[in-house]
Amino acid sequence: MRLETLNEGAAKSAVRGEPATHWLSRALASDTSAAYAFVAPAFFLLVFLVAYPFVLSLWFSLSDARIGETGSFVGLDNFRRLLGSSIFIQTLQNSMVFTAAALGLKTVLGMALALLLFRVARFKRLIRGAVLLPFIVPTALSTLVWWWMFEPMYSVVNWTLKSLHIVNHDIPWLPDPYLAMCTVVLVNTWRGLPFFAITLLAGLVSIPRELYEAAESDGAGPVGRFWHVTMPLLQPVLAVVILFSAIFTLADFNIVYVLTKGGPMNMTHLFATYSFALGLQSGQVGQGAAVSLFLFPILLAVVFVQLRLVRQSTAL
Repeated sequence: MRLETLNEGAAKSAVRGEPATHWLSRALASDTSAAYAFVAPAFFLLVFLVAYPFVLSLWFSLSDARIGETGSFVGLDNFRRLLGSSIFIQTLQNSMVFTAAALGLKTVLGMALALLLFRVARFKRLIRGAVLLPFIVPTALSTLVWWWMFEPMYSVVNWTLKSLHIVNHDIPWLPDPYLAMCTVVLVNTWRGLPFFAITLLAGLVSIPRELYEAAESDGAGPVGRFWHVTMPLLQPVLAVVILFSAIFTLADFNIVYVLTKGGPMNMTHLFATYSFALGLQSGQVGQGAAVSLFLFPILLAVVFVQLRLVRQSTAL
């Protein structure tokens, strides 16, 4: 109906000899028409780049599809098989450990770096811009540099430690299962630290100075001002930052794949890397889609909890 009305308007404008731009400007003068026009590109992007791939992966997870084969409907068999797979259970454990460790480090170090940047007076803009460099460099490129630094044969880290006489032998950072997990956590922390620092710095700048002066006049020291003024007012910002970082960290692929490809002994596999290994490298598209969809309810739970915390903190 709306399309017919627009077509009639265009036809009447043509009969009256008005330029098409006049009719278009009148059509967009309405708030509703302008809203639809501006929302349409984002709507189509969401439909074709988000909704359609999600529905397709949902179908794949319920089928026995393989590369080059459409497959047939098998219900929840893929999910039942995953729950009986020791590699998937290991992947689930790896994802929880990786996310918790990386989030903890990014929160503590990000807060410390934000406080430090807040106190910097000279070359303030230059230093704050330099902090963003790890976040600007492409993930795969920067991770390749980290891989070279920890690579067993030519490890710069091992050479430095031995030169400083801290160790007297090469440390197998990537071949050792536990050290490999520590390495990917370290690189993910380095990658996400600027996001925490700059966002928390923006929250620190917005806190009124009068509150610190009032707390100081009441006898509160630096630690007291931090816990009773800074932290309560930063809670909404911190909760949002942790929410986004939890989503990005849990779904990380580039860092783990470039450094370890999920090894050694599947000790660094995350949902994304194991889904890639099953779905594309092994050709089991249905199994790979099921692994990726296991991430969906976990992310929903994380988002739900974090949004409740944000709502509670802002209500206070």
